[in-house]
Amino acid sequence: MLPLLGLLWIVLSAGGWARSEVAGSADLAEAAAAAMVTPAAERATAAGLKYLAARQREDGSFGSGAYRGNVAVTALVGMAFLAEGSLPNRGPHGDVTERALNYLLDQCRENGLIFNAPSASRGPMYEHGFATLFLAECLGSTPRTDLREKLAAAVALIVNTQNADGGWRYQPQKLDADISVTVCQIMALRAARNAGLHVPKETVERCVEYVRRSQNPDGGFRYMLTPGESGFARSAAGVVALYSAGIYEGPEVENGITYLLDFVPRPDALRQEPYYFYGHYYAVQAMWQRGGDAWMRYYPAIREELILRQSPDGSWADPISSEYGTAMACLILQVPNGYLPIFER
Repeated sequence: MLPLLGLLWIVLSAGGWARSEVAGSADLAEAAAAAMVTPAAERATAAGLKYLAARQREDGSFGSGAYRGNVAVTALVGMAFLAEGSLPNRGPHGDVTERALNYLLDQCRENGLIFNAPSASRGPMYEHGFATLFLAECLGSTPRTDLREKLAAAVALIVNTQNADGGWRYQPQKLDADISVTVCQIMALRAARNAGLHVPKETVERCVEYVRRSQNPDGGFRYMLTPGESGFARSAAGVVALYSAGIYEGPEVENGITYLLDFVPRPDALRQEPYYFYGHYYAVQAMWQRGGDAWMRYYPAIREELILRQSPDGSWADPISSEYGTAMACLILQVPNGYLPIFER
């Protein structure tokens, strides 16, 4: 891979500064981002994907222990392969992605819910949100005819279970809500909209209002609308929710990014934040959307920390399962690849 300065010179020589300095150059930004995926990061990702490919079951699912066959874990692993460029039946691991897609489609119920009841769950709507996101990212890349129909049903279930405050929680019911499950749903809806499915404008607007009301004065986000402290993982998710809804500037975003920058990994302190992979999965998206100094501070730091955390067999450990931790780490490392539509700036 070319050194960063070499890539910058190629971009500048080829096109010059066609846009204002404030807006920046998309080509320059993409080139700089690509250069940040170092050879060590590429090796770590390749080892992680190799580990995951070997862990897929005959039915196409992923997950181990109590989370065997979990649809969220399977969806996240599938997304890690999509981020490599492996579409269903195309690319280095196209067979793996195809089997994961088939498994998730087989878990779709008549009411639209995507869920495997025998597997341990963080709440059915978590599983459903991540599975819907994966299906939306696959739409248009496979000839399977029932994908759009089942995806549309999954989207309708999300829309129809939004509660009066504009959020969602564990069950597909219009009851209470929390920021974590809510962000999972808005990400799925954004991916579905990007794929050409209809998502009501009022659903997005109500969700944005819920997220805004969840922000604390320190810029972080609390778990529910009731008073509570800010936390790294849910704050990263909150900022991504705003970006996903098309809100790219304003005090909510500015304050949220400022809060998150206090959690940039440091080489002299291996922090143990609760929900480590979940938090950094959203933080990398927030910083990627932000760009500039925030991205330049964050990505190299999390890249190096993840490389240090990787086990000799290529996996990353997590209490949910090694498949989950490894998928999340591979997703984080591959964001600059730009292959996943949901990660596009």
